[in-house]
Amino acid sequence: MARIEGVAGTTDSRTALTVRRVIAYVVLILLVIISLLPFYLLIINATRGKVQTGLQFYPGKALGGNFKTLLSENYKQTYGDFFRSFANSLIIAAFTTVLSVYFSALTAYAIHVYDFKLKKIAHTFILIVMMVPTQASAIGLYRMLKNMNLLDSYIPLIVPAVAAPAVYFFMIQYMASSLPLEIVEAARIDGCGEFRTFNTIVTPILKPAFAVQGIFTFVSSWNNLFMPQMIIDTAEKKTIPLILQIMRANIQSNPMAANAGVMNLFMVLAILPVVVIYLILSKNIISGIALGSVKG
Repeated sequence: MARIEGVAGTTDSRTALTVRRVIAYVVLILLVIISLLPFYLLIINATRGKVQTGLQFYPGKALGGNFKTLLSENYKQTYGDFFRSFANSLIIAAFTTVLSVYFSALTAYAIHVYDFKLKKIAHTFILIVMMVPTQASAIGLYRMLKNMNLLDSYIPLIVPAVAAPAVYFFMIQYMASSLPLEIVEAARIDGCGEFRTFNTIVTPILKPAFAVQGIFTFVSSWNNLFMPQMIIDTAEKKTIPLILQIMRANIQSNPMAANAGVMNLFMVLAILPVVVIYLILSKNIISGIALGSVKG
Protein backbone atom coordinates (compact mmCIF):
# COMPACT_ATOMS: atom_id res chain seq x y z
CA MET A 1 0.00 0.00 0.00
CA ALA A 2 2.83 2.36 0.90
CA ARG A 3 4.53 1.55 -2.38
CA ILE A 4 1.38 2.41 -4.35
CA GLU A 5 1.08 5.74 -2.50
CA GLY A 6 4.74 6.46 -3.20
CA VAL A 7 4.27 5.79 -6.91
CA ALA A 8 1.15 7.98 -6.94
CA GLY A 9 3.04 10.78 -5.18
CA THR A 10 5.87 10.53 -7.70
CA THR A 11 3.39 10.67 -10.58
CA ASP A 12 1.68 13.74 -9.11
CA SER A 13 5.01 15.52 -8.65
CA ARG A 14 6.00 14.74 -12.23
CA THR A 15 2.64 16.03 -13.46
CA ALA A 16 3.03 19.25 -11.45
CA LEU A 17 6.57 19.68 -12.78
CA THR A 18 5.34 19.18 -16.36
CA VAL A 19 2.56 21.75 -15.84
CA ARG A 20 5.02 24.28 -14.45
CA ARG A 21 7.35 23.73 -17.38
CA VAL A 22 4.53 24.15 -19.89
CA ILE A 23 3.44 27.40 -18.21
CA ALA A 24 7.02 28.65 -18.14
CA TYR A 25 7.55 27.86 -21.83
CA VAL A 26 4.25 29.50 -22.80
CA VAL A 27 5.17 32.66 -20.88
CA LEU A 28 8.66 32.71 -22.42
CA ILE A 29 7.26 32.25 -25.93
CA LEU A 30 4.81 35.11 -25.37
CA LEU A 31 7.63 37.34 -24.11
CA VAL A 32 9.75 36.49 -27.17
CA ILE A 33 6.83 37.30 -29.48
CA ILE A 34 6.15 40.60 -27.71
CA SER A 35 9.85 41.53 -27.88
CA LEU A 36 10.40 40.60 -31.53
CA LEU A 37 7.06 41.74 -32.97
CA PRO A 38 8.03 45.45 -33.22
CA PHE A 39 11.24 44.55 -35.08
CA TYR A 40 9.32 42.23 -37.41
CA LEU A 41 6.75 44.93 -38.16
CA LEU A 42 9.58 47.42 -38.76
CA ILE A 43 11.15 45.10 -41.35
CA ILE A 44 7.75 44.52 -42.98
CA ASN A 45 7.04 48.26 -43.12
CA ALA A 46 10.44 48.78 -44.79
CA THR A 47 9.12 46.75 -47.73
CA ARG A 48 5.90 48.77 -48.03
CA GLY A 49 5.18 51.90 -50.02
CA LYS A 50 5.13 55.60 -49.35
CA VAL A 51 1.81 55.80 -47.51
CA GLN A 52 1.18 53.15 -44.86
CA THR A 53 -2.11 52.62 -43.06
CA GLY A 54 -2.88 49.82 -40.60
CA LEU A 55 -0.86 46.75 -39.72
CA GLN A 56 0.50 44.34 -42.29
CA PHE A 57 2.19 41.06 -41.40
CA TYR A 58 3.43 40.04 -44.85
CA PRO A 59 6.16 41.75 -46.94
CA GLY A 60 5.33 44.37 -49.51
CA LYS A 61 6.81 44.96 -52.95
CA ALA A 62 8.43 48.38 -52.48
CA LEU A 63 11.77 47.34 -50.95
CA GLY A 64 13.78 47.97 -54.13
CA GLY A 65 12.08 51.30 -54.72
CA ASN A 66 12.73 52.34 -51.13
CA PHE A 67 16.42 51.55 -51.54
CA LYS A 68 16.62 53.64 -54.71
CA THR A 69 14.81 56.53 -53.02
CA LEU A 70 17.07 56.35 -49.96
CA LEU A 71 20.18 56.53 -52.15
CA SER A 72 18.83 59.16 -54.56
CA GLU A 73 20.40 62.62 -54.77
CA ASN A 74 17.08 64.32 -54.05
CA TYR A 75 16.70 62.40 -50.80
CA LYS A 76 20.31 63.13 -49.83
CA GLN A 77 19.75 66.86 -50.33
CA THR A 78 16.55 66.78 -48.27
CA TYR A 79 17.67 64.63 -45.33
CA GLY A 80 21.34 63.78 -45.75
CA ASP A 81 23.55 61.02 -47.10
CA PHE A 82 22.78 57.72 -45.37
CA PHE A 83 26.25 56.23 -45.81
CA ARG A 84 27.95 59.41 -44.60
CA SER A 85 25.73 59.60 -41.51
CA PHE A 86 26.29 55.87 -40.96
CA ALA A 87 30.06 56.38 -41.08
CA ASN A 88 29.82 59.41 -38.77
CA SER A 89 27.86 57.47 -36.16
CA LEU A 90 30.20 54.49 -36.47
CA ILE A 91 33.31 56.63 -35.94
CA ILE A 92 31.86 58.39 -32.90
CA ALA A 93 30.46 55.19 -31.34
CA ALA A 94 33.65 53.19 -31.92
CA PHE A 95 36.02 55.78 -30.43
CA THR A 96 33.60 56.50 -27.57
CA THR A 97 33.35 52.82 -26.71
CA VAL A 98 37.10 52.19 -26.73
CA LEU A 99 37.97 55.29 -24.69
CA SER A 100 35.14 54.85 -22.20
CA VAL A 101 35.72 51.18 -21.49
CA TYR A 102 39.51 51.32 -21.32
CA PHE A 103 39.94 54.44 -19.19
CA SER A 104 37.03 53.57 -16.90
CA ALA A 105 38.63 50.19 -16.29
CA LEU A 106 41.98 51.89 -15.68
CA THR A 107 40.38 54.25 -13.14
CA ALA A 108 38.58 51.40 -11.41
CA TYR A 109 41.84 49.43 -11.32
CA ALA A 110 43.67 52.33 -9.64
CA ILE A 111 41.01 52.77 -6.95
CA HIS A 112 40.61 49.02 -6.43
CA VAL A 113 44.31 48.16 -6.20
CA TYR A 114 45.95 51.20 -4.61
CA ASP A 115 45.40 52.29 -1.04
CA PHE A 116 45.61 56.06 -0.50
CA LYS A 117 43.98 58.62 1.80
CA LEU A 118 41.45 60.06 -0.67
CA LYS A 119 40.40 56.69 -2.02
CA LYS A 120 36.87 56.68 -0.55
CA ILE A 121 36.37 60.35 -1.38
CA ALA A 122 37.39 59.79 -5.01
CA HIS A 123 35.05 56.80 -5.29
CA THR A 124 32.15 58.75 -3.78
CA PHE A 125 32.79 61.77 -6.00
CA ILE A 126 32.68 59.63 -9.16
CA LEU A 127 29.37 58.08 -8.05
CA ILE A 128 27.93 61.55 -7.36
CA VAL A 129 28.90 62.65 -10.87
CA MET A 130 27.04 59.61 -12.18
CA MET A 131 23.81 60.98 -10.67
CA VAL A 132 24.04 64.31 -12.54
CA PRO A 133 22.09 64.21 -15.85
CA THR A 134 23.73 65.51 -19.00
CA GLN A 135 20.94 68.03 -19.54
CA ALA A 136 21.76 69.76 -16.23
CA SER A 137 25.15 70.93 -17.53
CA ALA A 138 24.16 71.41 -21.17
CA ILE A 139 24.09 75.23 -21.17
CA GLY A 140 27.46 75.60 -19.46
CA LEU A 141 28.98 72.94 -21.70
CA TYR A 142 27.67 74.67 -24.82
CA ARG A 143 29.16 78.00 -23.76
CA MET A 144 32.49 76.39 -22.96
CA LEU A 145 32.62 74.59 -26.32
CA LYS A 146 31.71 77.80 -28.11
CA ASN A 147 34.53 79.68 -26.40
CA MET A 148 36.94 76.87 -27.31
CA ASN A 149 35.73 76.81 -30.95
CA LEU A 150 34.76 73.15 -30.64
CA LEU A 151 31.19 73.41 -31.88
CA ASP A 152 30.30 71.41 -34.99
CA SER A 153 33.08 68.96 -34.14
CA TYR A 154 33.28 65.33 -33.07
CA ILE A 155 35.75 66.09 -30.30
CA PRO A 156 33.07 67.00 -27.68
CA LEU A 157 31.24 63.78 -28.55
CA ILE A 158 34.28 61.52 -28.17
CA VAL A 159 36.77 62.94 -25.67
CA PRO A 160 34.34 63.32 -22.69
CA ALA A 161 33.67 59.58 -22.97
CA VAL A 162 36.96 59.10 -21.11
CA ALA A 163 35.03 60.03 -17.94
CA ALA A 164 32.20 57.50 -17.72
CA PRO A 165 31.09 57.05 -14.08
CA ALA A 166 28.54 54.32 -14.85
CA VAL A 167 31.15 52.22 -16.66
CA TYR A 168 33.61 52.83 -13.83
CA PHE A 169 31.07 51.65 -11.25
CA PHE A 170 30.44 48.41 -13.13
CA MET A 171 34.16 47.81 -13.60
CA ILE A 172 35.06 48.28 -9.95
CA GLN A 173 32.22 45.96 -8.92
CA TYR A 174 33.51 43.37 -11.37
CA MET A 175 37.07 43.71 -10.08
CA ALA A 176 35.90 43.29 -6.49
CA SER A 177 34.41 39.91 -7.42
CA SER A 178 36.92 38.52 -9.93
CA LEU A 179 40.32 40.27 -9.59
CA PRO A 180 42.40 38.95 -6.66
CA LEU A 181 44.97 41.43 -5.43
CA GLU A 182 47.45 38.56 -5.10
CA ILE A 183 47.79 38.48 -8.88
CA VAL A 184 48.82 42.12 -8.97
CA GLU A 185 51.25 41.62 -6.08
CA ALA A 186 52.82 38.63 -7.82
CA ALA A 187 53.29 40.68 -11.00
CA ARG A 188 54.98 43.46 -9.03
CA ILE A 189 57.34 40.99 -7.35
CA ASP A 190 58.30 39.69 -10.80
CA GLY A 191 59.22 43.24 -11.82
CA CYS A 192 56.23 43.94 -14.04
CA GLY A 193 55.36 47.64 -14.41
CA GLU A 194 51.92 48.97 -13.49
CA PHE A 195 50.69 49.65 -17.03
CA ARG A 196 52.09 46.35 -18.26
CA THR A 197 50.35 44.57 -15.38
CA PHE A 198 47.06 46.17 -16.31
CA ASN A 199 47.37 45.64 -20.06
CA THR A 200 48.73 42.07 -20.06
CA ILE A 201 47.41 40.51 -16.85
CA VAL A 202 44.32 42.42 -15.70
CA THR A 203 42.78 43.12 -19.09
CA PRO A 204 42.25 39.43 -20.03
CA ILE A 205 40.47 38.90 -16.70
CA LEU A 206 38.19 41.85 -17.49
CA LYS A 207 37.20 40.64 -20.97
CA PRO A 208 33.60 39.77 -19.97
CA ALA A 209 33.20 43.18 -18.34
CA PHE A 210 34.70 44.86 -21.41
CA ALA A 211 32.19 43.02 -23.60
CA VAL A 212 29.19 44.02 -21.49
CA GLN A 213 30.13 47.67 -21.16
CA GLY A 214 31.27 47.76 -24.77
CA ILE A 215 27.77 46.82 -25.91
CA PHE A 216 26.05 49.27 -23.57
CA THR A 217 28.40 52.14 -24.43
CA PHE A 218 28.23 51.51 -28.17
CA VAL A 219 24.43 51.42 -28.16
CA SER A 220 24.23 54.54 -25.99
CA SER A 221 26.58 56.47 -28.27
CA TRP A 222 24.95 55.15 -31.45
CA ASN A 223 21.48 56.28 -30.25
CA ASN A 224 22.68 59.57 -28.76
CA LEU A 225 20.54 62.44 -30.03
CA PHE A 226 20.82 65.17 -27.40
CA MET A 227 24.53 66.01 -27.64
CA PRO A 228 24.87 65.80 -31.47
CA GLN A 229 21.73 67.88 -31.86
CA MET A 230 23.24 70.56 -29.63
CA ILE A 231 26.72 70.53 -31.22
CA ILE A 232 26.53 69.40 -34.86
CA ASP A 233 25.29 71.86 -37.52
CA THR A 234 26.96 70.80 -40.77
CA ALA A 235 24.88 68.41 -42.87
CA GLU A 236 27.92 66.28 -43.76
CA LYS A 237 28.63 65.67 -40.05
CA LYS A 238 25.13 64.64 -39.01
CA THR A 239 24.67 61.25 -37.36
CA ILE A 240 21.98 58.60 -37.77
CA PRO A 241 19.71 59.87 -34.92
CA LEU A 242 19.79 63.43 -36.31
CA ILE A 243 18.61 62.33 -39.74
CA LEU A 244 15.94 60.10 -38.20
CA GLN A 245 14.74 63.09 -36.19
CA ILE A 246 14.39 65.13 -39.40
CA MET A 247 12.47 62.29 -41.08
CA ARG A 248 10.18 61.89 -38.08
CA ALA A 249 9.41 65.62 -37.98
CA ASN A 250 8.67 65.58 -41.71
CA ILE A 251 6.24 62.68 -41.36
CA GLN A 252 4.47 64.33 -38.42
CA SER A 253 4.11 67.64 -40.26
CA ASN A 254 3.01 66.16 -43.59
CA PRO A 255 2.19 62.41 -43.40
CA MET A 256 0.96 62.18 -47.00
CA ALA A 257 4.05 63.77 -48.53
CA ALA A 258 6.65 61.92 -46.44
CA ASN A 259 7.88 58.48 -47.43
CA ALA A 260 7.19 56.15 -44.49
CA GLY A 261 8.65 53.13 -46.27
CA VAL A 262 12.03 54.81 -46.74
CA MET A 263 12.08 55.93 -43.11
CA ASN A 264 11.41 52.37 -41.90
CA LEU A 265 14.14 51.06 -44.21
CA PHE A 266 16.51 53.69 -42.79
CA MET A 267 15.72 52.49 -39.25
CA VAL A 268 16.29 48.85 -40.17
CA LEU A 269 19.71 49.67 -41.61
CA ALA A 270 20.51 51.83 -38.57
CA ILE A 271 19.81 48.92 -36.21
CA LEU A 272 22.14 46.48 -38.00
CA PRO A 273 25.45 47.62 -36.38
CA VAL A 274 23.94 47.28 -32.92
CA VAL A 275 22.74 43.77 -33.74
CA VAL A 276 26.16 42.80 -35.10
CA ILE A 277 27.98 44.14 -32.02
CA TYR A 278 25.55 42.31 -29.76
CA LEU A 279 25.97 38.99 -31.62
CA ILE A 280 29.76 39.28 -31.47
CA LEU A 281 29.92 40.08 -27.74
CA SER A 282 26.74 38.43 -26.43
CA LYS A 283 28.43 35.27 -25.17
CA ASN A 284 30.13 37.35 -22.49
CA ILE A 285 27.05 39.23 -21.31
CA ILE A 286 25.66 36.69 -18.84
CA SER A 287 29.00 35.91 -17.20
CA GLY A 288 29.97 39.57 -17.13
CA ILE A 289 26.76 40.73 -15.49
CA ALA A 290 26.74 37.85 -13.01
CA LEU A 291 30.32 38.39 -11.87
CA GLY A 292 30.03 42.17 -11.84
CA SER A 293 26.88 42.26 -9.73
CA VAL A 294 27.88 39.89 -6.91
CA LYS A 295 30.86 40.44 -4.65
CA GLY A 296 32.45 37.32 -3.25
